[in-house]
Amino acid sequence: MAVERPLQELPCLNENLEGSLLCMSQTKRKERPCYGEENTPHELIQHWSPPHKQPRPCGKGKENAFVLARRPRKSRDSTAGLCWDSLPDELLLGIFSRLSLQDLLRTSRVCKRWHRLAFDESLWHSVDLVGKAQLDAELGQVLTAGVLRLRSPHVCIGQPGFKNADLLRVQHMDLSSCTVQTSVLEDILSRCRRLQNFSLEGLILSDSILHSLAQNVELIRLNLCGCAGFSHESLAEMLQSCTQLEELNVSWCDFSSQHVQAIATNIPSSVTQLNISGYRQNMTMEYMKNLVERCSNLTNLDLSDSVLVTTDSFPFLQQLPSLRHLALSRCYQIHPAALIHFEKFEKLQTLEVFGLIQDSYLPILSKGLPHIQINTQPFSSVARPTSATRKDRTIWGMHCRLVYKP
Repeated sequence: MAVERPLQELPCLNENLEGSLLCMSQTKRKERPCYGEENTPHELIQHWSPPHKQPRPCGKGKENAFVLARRPRKSRDSTAGLCWDSLPDELLLGIFSRLSLQDLLRTSRVCKRWHRLAFDESLWHSVDLVGKAQLDAELGQVLTAGVLRLRSPHVCIGQPGFKNADLLRVQHMDLSSCTVQTSVLEDILSRCRRLQNFSLEGLILSDSILHSLAQNVELIRLNLCGCAGFSHESLAEMLQSCTQLEELNVSWCDFSSQHVQAIATNIPSSVTQLNISGYRQNMTMEYMKNLVERCSNLTNLDLSDSVLVTTDSFPFLQQLPSLRHLALSRCYQIHPAALIHFEKFEKLQTLEVFGLIQDSYLPILSKGLPHIQINTQPFSSVARPTSATRKDRTIWGMHCRLVYKP
């Protein structure tokens, strides 16, 4: 008999041990939020759990063991309606839209449903990746996520690793001064048809890239400052196709006189801001005359570092009724005394003549041209995504919602 008595108390002991572990696990489960059916398989838990044992009479002082085991079950049932999995997609998307880029990426790892919602195109309309040193497959994922605005200058770009041949939705993209192979650029540009603002400043391009740019007929601003690697034929084709172009920056490119001629004879009449500086011996008076005749609505014109431009160009420039900003810096064929003729340009607001006059002569010239601000902008902002004088992280005046923070 002394051996059988402990065996009779084992069920009660097992219940106390099971109840304590169950209580501890339920308490820990209560402290963690429910992330959905993918992470909390309720059906598997209910089907695979052993059936509940009926309470057996226990000795005095053990009545509370059963109560402690049941209370967490009631608490779980009462809070089941507050589970994240019960929220509709629209409400979760509204919550995700308030998250930063890093938090959104962490959220995408919770479960399959949250991963699908975290990469919804409505959350990826604008991304700023400045500070990210290397972009490989991440760039392909961002572009295919449906991004409309992408700011990623000064980045080393590898292989995007596109998984399909679908066209991209991107409309505003800044890839200025990136380290990237021409073949990778060709792959990216071949998928773009909706570009409106685009910057490739300082990159080596190709005729294939210019041909792809020609497919973006809605292009408004294009920055090709310092670019090289394409022929004058592809440049002419692109200018003939982009008939809605308003701002064009082709300064300091590796151009021959044929490239400059292609611009002067094919530039669309819709252009109102043009930076064609840095062509020294290639910008002739004839080409400048063609530019003025084709783009009669110019408001901003930069002809700096064109040594063949002389005072004979003033009558042509005076034919531009909307001209507000003019840059003739380091056009050494223009005598400083001839600058007083700009008093006839009634609507001209700023005049950049760096390198033509000494600082001591500047107050005298300013007195003779009281309605014009002289030498206030050493750098041109034509078609550039971010002005050199601005320190914010805008892209053509637009902010990006998702910002990378290293």
